[in-house]
Amino acid sequence: MRQVLDQLQFTTSGQGFTRLNEALNRWIASTGFTLGVLHLSCLHTSASLTINENADPRVLQDLQAWMDAVVPQDGLGPLDGHGQRSRYRHDDEGDDDMPAHIRTALTAQTMTLSVVKGRLLLGTWQGVYLWEHRASAHQRRLSLHLIGE
Repeated sequence: MRQVLDQLQFTTSGQGFTRLNEALNRWIASTGFTLGVLHLSCLHTSASLTINENADPRVLQDLQAWMDAVVPQDGLGPLDGHGQRSRYRHDDEGDDDMPAHIRTALTAQTMTLSVVKGRLLLGTWQGVYLWEHRASAHQRRLSLHLIGE
């Protein structure tokens, strides 16, 4: 049994999804592991990880539309008891700052996946995605911890 701990960096183009399958499988292949468990951690508080549909882009569009409706990025918080919305107190980096943190809290920052025959074990239609919650492009780091042989 061995383990490897590393980081990969990804550039997002702003709000939306970056598919990770190919980059993760290349990294796994570079380790020489054929069987194991890969633990991923997104090292940011305004982006998250998700496994979702990888064949029909409308699924990701619908997810983004749902998130936009639930957590608008206009800098205003939820309705108070009088039906009014007030600005978030945390808005140091703009209107999308606090909403991005809320979106991250509603999703996942970590996931653990099986590795079989030197590749991620995923269903036919599954893709692993980095979900950028900020409006502008960012450099995002993922921690990859692979345990196996």
